[in-house]
Amino acid sequence: MKNKKIVIILVLFAYILTACAAQEEPVKGSLAPNFEAQTLHGEEVSLEALQGKPIMLNFWATWCAPCRLEMPAIQGKYDLYSGELEILAINFDEPKEIVEAFEIELELSFDIVMDPAAKIQNLYQVRGYPTSIFIDSKGIIQNIHIGILTEPQLDQYLSVIGIGN
Repeated sequence: MKNKKIVIILVLFAYILTACAAQEEPVKGSLAPNFEAQTLHGEEVSLEALQGKPIMLNFWATWCAPCRLEMPAIQGKYDLYSGELEILAINFDEPKEIVEAFEIELELSFDIVMDPAAKIQNLYQVRGYPTSIFIDSKGIIQNIHIGILTEPQLDQYLSVIGIGN
């Protein structure tokens, strides 16, 4: 009986430690969690290195129809605000060849970030595709949008992070 109590106490202790160590979900008003990764073309990228510029993170997959539909609007804003806005399109752990074909087909020129084992998506606790996160120049999350973005929504979110004012 005494051993059983000790085991229960140890299990509860481990549970409490795990719960305390669990990362909080990134929310509006919080500092965007840093990550380091490689782009589709093998370049190193980190969120921290981009601080000082407004950033849009877009979590997507090639098989996601709404992702495909919103990409031309995102590309249009990237072209319009070249040099002012950083866009990192974080792919859902797909093979490089499939992602390259998607990039070529849609003529995308912003950075596509590869996310092996979905580490960045887990860090940001992405629940659906597409998900877009808008980060201001100080690294603070200003908006999180789950689902397809309309062009007026995209303009509104970009305005909040200082783009297109």
